Amino acid sequence: MSLTVEMEVKGEDIKGKSSDVHDVVDVVTIHVAEEVKGAYKVGLYARAVDVEVRHDHDFSGLLDGLRTRLTFSRDDLKSHPVVRALRDFYWRLGIDPTKVRPSSEALARRFLAGSMPKINNVVDAGNIASIETLVPIGIYDLAMIKGMLVLRRAISGEEFVDIAGKVNMLIGREIVLADDEGVVHVFPHRDALRTSVRDDTRRVLIVGCYIGDGMPVSLARYAVDRTIELIRSSLE
Repeated sequence: MSLTVEMEVKGEDIKGKSSDVHDVVDVVTIHVAEEVKGAYKVGLYARAVDVEVRHDHDFSGLLDGLRTRLTFSRDDLKSHPVVRALRDFYWRLGIDPTKVRPSSEALARRFLAGSMPKINNVVDAGNIASIETLVPIGIYDLAMIKGMLVLRRAISGEEFVDIAGKVNMLIGREIVLADDEGVVHVFPHRDALRTSVRDDTRRVLIVGCYIGDGMPVSLARYAVDRTIELIRSSLE
């Protein structure tokens, strides 16, 4: 039996207080397989929080300011230490990062090209925090998580339905976050449709991904905390 590292994620309400709601999950347990933590130095920082999904908040002013503050361009993005760490991780898996980009790099490239997806206040907050930090961020509807979450190696032939609804067959090289019903995230690239944020989502798990070589856990922690800060600001 492989060893695991257990992470307990305490729940909060949207005002930042410890949640005392009894009909939702207050603690989420994530196991990290020893192979993933040791050989690939992959880690997670996560927080669970109550949310209100809205479509009327406008982050355009913040995005305009962000464009002037960014210290990297599309041309030198691949040399940024965080992107470099994520790309090196892909190469170790035998995956070409120029063909399958880490989600944060792909999002930053799109933003620098003048395009930015507008989904809802929760997802948009995660996207902004990811561009600011280059940390891949996943946001999952906790009501759709079934059983225990584990960060592990994919199984060859394992099915993954991505956020666009496309069915993918994994080859076994990938690192995935999965629950009892299947894969919810292919690290650090793509989220699943099943656990994505919907209009009726009320509680989410926000996960920041990092690589031990080149990405300190403090950066992932900041990215997750920043996501929650932006979600709260959208409700003021």
